[in-house]
Amino acid sequence: MELFGSSGTRGVVGEEFTPERVRRVAAAAAAVWDADRIAVGRDTRLSGAPFADVAAGTLAAAGADVDRLGVLPTPGVAYYCATEGVPALVLTASHNPPEYNGIKLLGTDGTELSVDAYERVERAVVDADPPLAHWDGVGTTRRIDGVGDDYRADLLTGVDREAVAAADLTVAVDPGHGAGCTISPAFFRELGCTVRTVNADPDGHFPGRDPEPVAENLTALRRLVRSTDADVGIAHDGDADRAIFVDERGEMIDGDTSLAALAAAELGDCDVVVAAVNVSQRLVDAVAAADADLDLTPIGSTYIVTRVRERRRAGDRVPIAGEGNGGVFFPEHRLTRDGAYVGAKFLELLADADRPASEVVAPYTDYHFVRENLAYDDGDERARLLDAAEAYAVAADADLDTTDGYRLDYGDAWLLVRPSGTEPKVRIYAEARDPERARTLARNLRDHLESAR
Repeated sequence: MELFGSSGTRGVVGEEFTPERVRRVAAAAAAVWDADRIAVGRDTRLSGAPFADVAAGTLAAAGADVDRLGVLPTPGVAYYCATEGVPALVLTASHNPPEYNGIKLLGTDGTELSVDAYERVERAVVDADPPLAHWDGVGTTRRIDGVGDDYRADLLTGVDREAVAAADLTVAVDPGHGAGCTISPAFFRELGCTVRTVNADPDGHFPGRDPEPVAENLTALRRLVRSTDADVGIAHDGDADRAIFVDERGEMIDGDTSLAALAAAELGDCDVVVAAVNVSQRLVDAVAAADADLDLTPIGSTYIVTRVRERRRAGDRVPIAGEGNGGVFFPEHRLTRDGAYVGAKFLELLADADRPASEVVAPYTDYHFVRENLAYDDGDERARLLDAAEAYAVAADADLDTTDGYRLDYGDAWLLVRPSGTEPKVRIYAEARDPERARTLARNLRDHLESAR
């Protein structure tokens, strides 16, 4: 898929992402869905409101009644879809910088569209404009209030509220000025936690930090954890479908580490974990210890959703799935990445263990992970970088996996290079027990790719 990539379609507002793109995607989605009602939600980005107007107007012109949900985390929109049995268009660029916006499409069950479904919409975008309704068949639009309250109440049903409350936890929350501001602080208070916040006012300028919850953007959260003696810090991306943690010392917990700890608590014999091809050895170890099975997919939530559905149809139990970026699924609750719910499940771990966060994740911290990005300017430069990556992979003395890009398994370490599905970048990942080994692997590959420019 060229338009939708690994998780919806995104671009810089006014450049790749325009009102015309929103109109074409909305019209195509309406034609493919052929639904009487469609919901529209958004995150806090400055362009979100006008683009939501474009989307809602187009969907209504195609004959659908439109439910306007306003600012709401993507998993909150997913809850509404599953409850009401309607599909949805969400205006969000997730973790991308403020100048970006994008679209995710959710089905009537609240899950992001499968690869096949996205491809059908993409073909409709490329084809001639789908027909619009006659003048007397145009749909209506209405504002729906109270969805956030209902969504929080639903979250509470999937968490051991009594155990979390009894643990008397102090939680520092950083929604990053995104849609999580409307849900997570209140939700964690309802779980019985003392909550401290930073960057918790909805603001599309993202003045406190960029939306991506990575180490360089979480200085304020780490400081808040230390200054308030919090038990844990929880950070979200722009649409709050991801959660990244900070331990009681104010130290970052790598997303691969928290995923492994969460998986270890969920897995039993013969269970299946679905994860992306950049999976950490931390998760591999946790899956092996539980005598479970690991199924790898291309990177991106839509690929994981598709594979989870396939495994469940085959009769497998898939209690957890996801990626090491904080995007975790608990499919038995809902097949949607949900930052607030993942945060609550981590609080359950702390309550059950009655130990600090640093000790809870300690068994999964013996690996060092490196990620680097190489930006490119155009398609020709992208092609040169990927050609160089292929040549490097083929010549390497390592086991090669081409599920998504080129993953090289060296036995004591692994290396992955692939094009980003959401940004004009080629990504390099490396992991090893020895930090210098991981850095060397990533640096050598980066140098090779740079020479191809």
